[in-house]
Amino acid sequence: MAFSLTSSAFRDGEQIPTKYTADGENLSPPLEWSDPPPGTKSFALIVEDPDAPSGTFRHWGLYNIMGERTLLPEGIGHGPKTERLGKGMNDFGELGYGGPAPPKGHGTHHYHFKLAALDVDEFSRSPSMPVAEIWKAAEKNMLGPGGTRRHLSQIGGLR
Repeated sequence: MAFSLTSSAFRDGEQIPTKYTADGENLSPPLEWSDPPPGTKSFALIVEDPDAPSGTFRHWGLYNIMGERTLLPEGIGHGPKTERLGKGMNDFGELGYGGPAPPKGHGTHHYHFKLAALDVDEFSRSPSMPVAEIWKAAEKNMLGPGGTRRHLSQIGGLR
């Protein structure tokens, strides 16, 4: 099987439920993945909107996700820190998840949830790494056979 990312809240290409947007409870949706490549030591996750008027807008980033994990529960990051999980600074200027909030009248936006399998336990100890920097750092450590194919999985939602 291929490395895959899913959510029980929405399917790839479906509308993201209001609960997981800035118009609702603004909770991160539950995410699950399966079949990470051999040698995976950690994961990095980002959520971005390539349809934003000013260019790609980054809504969420997590890094140093333990390699043993296969899921992130709904609303992760709300509450006390219980593991080494790093939270990125999103483009709202906040740590943690910032749900979809497209400008009124701007049409449909696509939100890409990207999960990368990494060959390092952790790549940063920065408490507030910008989400764009998380992905740049993750790209240097993504697993792939022969270094030619990188292992990442993504799902997309609409708003």
